[in-house]
Amino acid sequence: MAARESLAMNPRSAYLDRLSAAWGRSAVIGVPMLFLLAVFLLPFLVVFKISVSEMDTVFFHDVLAWADDTLTLKVKFGNYFSLFEDTLYFQTYLSSIKFAAITTAICLAIAYPFAYFLARSPADKRPALLMLVMLPFWTSFLLRVYAWKMLLADSGVINNILLAAGLMAEPIKMMNTPFSLVLGMVYTYVPFMILPLYANLVKMDLTLLEAALDLGATPWQAFWRVTVPLSKNGIIAGSMLVFIPCVGEFVIPELLGGPQTLMIGRVLWDEFFSNNDWPMAAAVAVVMVLLIIVPVALFNKYQAEANTGGRT
Repeated sequence: MAARESLAMNPRSAYLDRLSAAWGRSAVIGVPMLFLLAVFLLPFLVVFKISVSEMDTVFFHDVLAWADDTLTLKVKFGNYFSLFEDTLYFQTYLSSIKFAAITTAICLAIAYPFAYFLARSPADKRPALLMLVMLPFWTSFLLRVYAWKMLLADSGVINNILLAAGLMAEPIKMMNTPFSLVLGMVYTYVPFMILPLYANLVKMDLTLLEAALDLGATPWQAFWRVTVPLSKNGIIAGSMLVFIPCVGEFVIPELLGGPQTLMIGRVLWDEFFSNNDWPMAAAVAVVMVLLIIVPVALFNKYQAEANTGGRT
């Protein structure tokens, strides 16, 4: 009798276990989705609504209006047409992507050897070396950028040292140039490239390198054919962490770049606060977000294919 009751309860217990597991999976997936909905999608929809609204001095006209038992939808896409008709915006987007790509490439060239050295250093020394990577974050971002202004100015520290040493007859123009802009962004974002690379390289199986060397590969061939392919995920993650914020960077172009290094962050500032054209500024922001989402989507697609081994 007890055995029959136990068998009768088993299907119910199994059903409850499956239901609990389903709720658990839903909670694990649902909480991050709700977070993204609250902090990204809803603000993005608000910005998109502003971009297709009409603005009268300081007031926005509602996109949806209810009057005389009639629901009216009034959407203005003129701001988006202006983005493609005005070459200024097109050149600004290209300039932002160009400087972001250059910064990403230089950060990768600097960060990869450093991350490789970190990953191959003794385990007891890695925490101290990682602390040196994170040390700049202990100082205010604005203070660090202003420090570069003092270093790169015509009468700054670098020019004064070169003049005193007799290495040049007049100061070098470094401030308010593409050089100062890229230098400031590389200095700021290179830790974001080092950390993902280090996290990827430190987990690499070193026996693969030993096998490559045993099969006749030179150290350089083993590096290019084993180490670099295995660190591809770290390269892509670090590149995204550098490229995406560089596209919309405002502070560094404003303080170090000068007028000839126009980037989309400065255009947004001008449209919002100088021209007081919020719909146009919102349209610029929406297009910028879409430009950033494309590489992120490609990265996620690559990650999914890598995790599934290319299976569909």
